[in-house]
Amino acid sequence: MNLVEITRALTTLRLSGMAQAVEARLLQAQSEKLAPLDFLSALVNDELTRRSDSFIQRRLKQGAFRDAGKTLDGFDFDFNKKMNRRLVFELATGGFVERREDALFLGPPGTGKSHIAQAIGRAVIQSQGHRVLYREAHHLLEELAESSLEGTRRQKLDALTSAPLLVIDDLGMRKLPATAAEDLLELIMRRYEKASTLITSNRPVEDWGKLLGDNAAVAAMLDRLLHHAHVVQFGPRSWRTKGAMELRSAESAG
Repeated sequence: MNLVEITRALTTLRLSGMAQAVEARLLQAQSEKLAPLDFLSALVNDELTRRSDSFIQRRLKQGAFRDAGKTLDGFDFDFNKKMNRRLVFELATGGFVERREDALFLGPPGTGKSHIAQAIGRAVIQSQGHRVLYREAHHLLEELAESSLEGTRRQKLDALTSAPLLVIDDLGMRKLPATAAEDLLELIMRRYEKASTLITSNRPVEDWGKLLGDNAAVAAMLDRLLHHAHVVQFGPRSWRTKGAMELRSAESAG
């Protein structure tokens, strides 16, 4: 077989990592006089790397993050120095997902809760390959309310329950359906000690009863959430407020 035929055969066998690298590896083997085993090892590693990269990209796409590029490296922890930076980086290792623990990010709007939540979701995918789902709270609860009307509630809940990490972002930012408390309680109960849930909210947990309109349901939900929860307090300074003030100052100076 010549090189073209080998490349075609590798592609047919769905070894596209090898197919893409085989010509370069042959040249390397010739120039560096690689032993056959070293040449084969390099090709196999090329295939494993490609598959790993593809797997991670699929997981990131499945996650449906609002801002998929958010990372911890892109966050200025010095802006709010009282934030528990050690805990944030510990969560990013994914250990809490392995232990099926939960997390709550609380604080005013614009303090970085969504950024860090998505960065942690991304890190959990990249370091451990776990499936992560991201949903804005109002969209999630609207989906559940609609699924009840469409007769697909069980399938929707099964899909949300099966993810090792579910990120529910911005609870309290938008008006919620009348069934929000009941739906969120059922979801949390299904996931309790079986999978990890990370919720961000601009409202303190004391206000969630009023927010969701059902104090009893919220009490039952928080009882489970807080049992194995890591709580990170964000703020008090807002990035968005800071950015707006800097923009106004620059415009005034101009």
